[in-house]
Order: sequence, then structure tokens, then C-alpha cells
Amino acid sequence: MDQHKILVVDNEKHIRMLYREELEAEGFQVATSDGEEDILDVIHREEPDIVILDIKLGVNRSGLDLLQEIRTESQTLPVILSTAYDSYQHDIKSIAADYYVVKSVDLTELKDKVRMAVSKASVAG
Repeated sequence: MDQHKILVVDNEKHIRMLYREELEAEGFQVATSDGEEDILDVIHREEPDIVILDIKLGVNRSGLDLLQEIRTESQTLPVILSTAYDSYQHDIKSIAADYYVVKSVDLTELKDKVRMAVSKASVAG
């Protein structure tokens, strides 16, 4: 089986490291970005199967805007929104995401969503 590649976009380094460590332990290949670089450039370079996208990427950057950029180019790339604030779940822009996870030290939910996204990507692919 091919190793699925996940792109983790988060402005907090410790979150990127945590997600990478946990997801690699699950057998995934993980690329990370702090959200500063153009999201489409990163996607073209890394060619991920799934994107985990933090909603709050700094003062003037929103993962929801990056999600819109991703969707202008790909309707099928699974995107998991990850945030510390569940209030964003009701933001109209967040409906373009495939899944929504509230950040937690317990990554069970995130891993479940990743597995769901992988099976969805496999079917689509």
C-alpha cells in the first residue's frame, strides 16, 4: 500500500511537531507548513493526499481563506480543519472542508478523521 501523505498547516511549531510525530507513528508521510508560504505552492510541491489546516494562522491569515484557495483548484483534495475554537464550525466558509476537528492533546479524533479522509481519497482517486 502506498504511504499516504498528509500536509499539516499550522502556525504553531509544537502543534506541527506533535501532529507529525503522531501521524508518522500511524504510518503516514507528513509534510508541514507554517502557513506563511503560498498554500498552492506548498500543495504543488508536496502533493499531499490530505491537508490538515489550522484555522487561525496568525494575525491576518485564516485557514478558511486558504481553504477557499485550495477549493478553487481542487474540489476533491480532502481538507480537515483543525482549530482550538469550535465556534468556527458554523462559519459558512468552513463548509468547504471535508472534516472539522477541535484541537486536543488527544489526537484520536484527528486520526479518525484522517483515516476517513484516506478512505474517501482512495475511493475518489
